[in-house]
Amino acid sequence: MRAMRLRRGIPLGRTTLINSALGLLLVGGGTWAYFMISGDATPAQANTSRTVAVAQGTVTATVTADGSIESANTMSADFATGGTVTAIKVKVGDKVAKSAVLATVDATEVKESLATAKRNLDAARDALDRAEDGGDDSSIANAENQVDQAESAVAAAQRSVDGTVLKAPMAGTVVAISGAVGGSSGGSSGGGGGNSSSSSSSSGSGFVQLADLTKLQVTAGVAEADATRLKVGQSATVTWNALTGATATGKVSAISPTASSGNTVTYPIEVLLDSIPEGARLGQTVSLSVTVDEVADAVYVPAAAVRTAGGRTTVTVVKDGVQETRAVEIGLKGDAYTVIVSGVTVGEQVVLATVTSGTGNQQQFPGGGPGGGFTGGGFGGNTGNRPGNR
Repeated sequence: MRAMRLRRGIPLGRTTLINSALGLLLVGGGTWAYFMISGDATPAQANTSRTVAVAQGTVTATVTADGSIESANTMSADFATGGTVTAIKVKVGDKVAKSAVLATVDATEVKESLATAKRNLDAARDALDRAEDGGDDSSIANAENQVDQAESAVAAAQRSVDGTVLKAPMAGTVVAISGAVGGSSGGSSGGGGGNSSSSSSSSGSGFVQLADLTKLQVTAGVAEADATRLKVGQSATVTWNALTGATATGKVSAISPTASSGNTVTYPIEVLLDSIPEGARLGQTVSLSVTVDEVADAVYVPAAAVRTAGGRTTVTVVKDGVQETRAVEIGLKGDAYTVIVSGVTVGEQVVLATVTSGTGNQQQFPGGGPGGGFTGGGFGGNTGNRPGNR
């Protein structure tokens, strides 16, 4: 009786509105359930195609790698005569001229040896004079031999004295010193003029190490598949990781014929820089991009527009709203774009990709994505990877 009294208390018009709302909810819920079960996309999730215009310009293919900055010309200088270091004339960072004195070691003993050698030479010459005055041929020949040996001893003693003074084998900047005053320098054999120096692309293990900071290069390791595409003389672009906006151009100057040791097979390469940005320092990390192939004035499309199946390469052309699968001949496969040798003309619209949602994901395209990458069927957004259009 209470329920009936409440029901009689609700106006007829309000009851109708409530019933209508409940009906709409039931219909909407049933529709949602149908789409969930059947898997059909809603109108907002329907398959869509994005088209781009066939363009003309320069298409490039590059090999990229991470590397570091080094001097292209370095030398290690070491004492030719070992001894106790008595003076170091330079410090790290100093610029020096060729033959400038870098350091010295105690020369007391070798100077005494030189004096003794000179006295022995004088005695040998006096003996030769006496043999020439009254001796026979055998005596003269023996005296001449003694003079030759004495002269060689003097020259060796002089080199030892000279070897106590370390001089710069090249003009450059001091990048390392491996000794201190009062310490011992072992010296190295075969050094003339007080120096034992070596030229290489990286600093060696000398007492003082010099580098030419006006000639820098990038050393990097590239994957074996990429190494086969590299040639000496190819152009490169270098970007500094630590210097905002700093870039430089260069050329590949060396490619190692053997792989470096490690878990992955890589081949060391060197790229000589054409210029040096302000703030560039030895050891800085950089990103390297070497142009291994390039086609100018080419007809091209994004790589995502090209499909290959069963040995047949095609693109989908859209004309007057109708899609047509068209066979094409392709050329260079660049980093983001593919050269079309024949089959399409500049300005034609080609299907870039098909986007299907349903999981909320969508395929990304060069130059942006659906809803923000292309304007009027052309390229947009990614100007950094876009070839030079005409």
